[in-house]
Amino acid sequence: MKKVSKLAIFYFSGTGNAKQIALWFSEYAGKQGIDCRLCSISTADPITTIHSDTLIIFISPVHGFNYPKITLDFIRRFPKGNNRVVLMCTRAGMRIGNIATPGLTGIAFFVSNLLLRTKGYTIAGQIPFDMPSNWIAIHPTLSRKTVRFLFETNFSHVQKHAEQIFAGKKDFLSHRDLVQDVLVSPIALGYYIAGRFFLAKQFYASAQCNNCGLCINQCPVKAIKRVGGRPFWTFRCESCMKCMSRCPQKAIEVAHGLWLVLIILSSVFTPVFFLIIGFLYRLQHLLLANRFFGKIITFTSLTHYKIWGKGNPKSNRIEQQYA
Repeated sequence: MKKVSKLAIFYFSGTGNAKQIALWFSEYAGKQGIDCRLCSISTADPITTIHSDTLIIFISPVHGFNYPKITLDFIRRFPKGNNRVVLMCTRAGMRIGNIATPGLTGIAFFVSNLLLRTKGYTIAGQIPFDMPSNWIAIHPTLSRKTVRFLFETNFSHVQKHAEQIFAGKKDFLSHRDLVQDVLVSPIALGYYIAGRFFLAKQFYASAQCNNCGLCINQCPVKAIKRVGGRPFWTFRCESCMKCMSRCPQKAIEVAHGLWLVLIILSSVFTPVFFLIIGFLYRLQHLLLANRFFGKIITFTSLTHYKIWGKGNPKSNRIEQQYA
C-alpha cells in the first residue's frame, strides 16, 4: 500500500458542484505535500502525459443517471496507462432535517469503469457526493440554509475520503447504492439515447437578455449560438446549466410551456418527435422576438416566478451562496 505523492484531477462542472469537490481535494492534497494537477475536462487535452505514479481522479456531475457525454468522450479519448484511478460524481442532494438525502449514480461508474479498465487502469475507488441539487427545471431553488448544510456535510466527507485514498487505500462507497443504480440503468440508457436531446431544448433567453454573449462564449460544448440576434440552444446542449448560473441578467429560463406542448404531441407523433422538438423550439425562438408572445412564453416558465427562485440567488450559484 503506497501513499500518494502525485495527483491529477480531471473535472467537468457546469454549476460549480463538481469543481468545488475537485478544489477541496486539491487543497487537501496541497496540505499533505502532494503534487496536484487540476484540469477542467472542457478545456484539457485528454491525450496528455501522466507519470505512472500519479493517482488520477475523474469527477463529474450525473446527468440522467450517467456521466454526461462530454465526460464520457474525454475518458474514451484518454490514453492507455496503468495508473490507479478514483471515479467520483456529484449527485442531486437534498435535505430532510439533519440528513443529506442521496441522489443516484446510475450507470456512470459502470460505464467509465469498463472504459478505463480496457485501457489498463486500476480502479481504486468510486465515490459519490450529494451536493445541492441544481435542477431548477424540476424543483424550486434550495434555501441558502440547505445549500450551506450540504456544503459543510460534503466538505467533511471530502476530508474523510481524501485521507483514505491518499494513504493508498481503496474506497468504494458507491457499492452501497448498487441495487438502486442497477434499477435505474434502463432510465440512464433512455436518457443517453433520447432524453438528453429533449432537455437540450429546455432553455431560452427572455426579454431581460442584453445579448452580452457570455452564455455563448462560456458554453463548454459550444451548444449555444446566436440566431436572429439572440441565444439559441442546439441539440449539442448537455443541460449542465452553466449558462443559467453565469448569466448576469438572470435572463435564461426553462421552457415549461414548450415542455407541456411536446409531452402532449409526443403521444400522437412519436416517430417524428425530434423533428417536432426542433420545429417548435425554432418557432418559440422566433416568437420571443415579439414583445406580446415573449411575455406569454415567459409567464409559462416556472423559473420566472419568485416562488421558484426567480429574482433570488439561484441554488445553482452555490459557490456564491457558500462564500
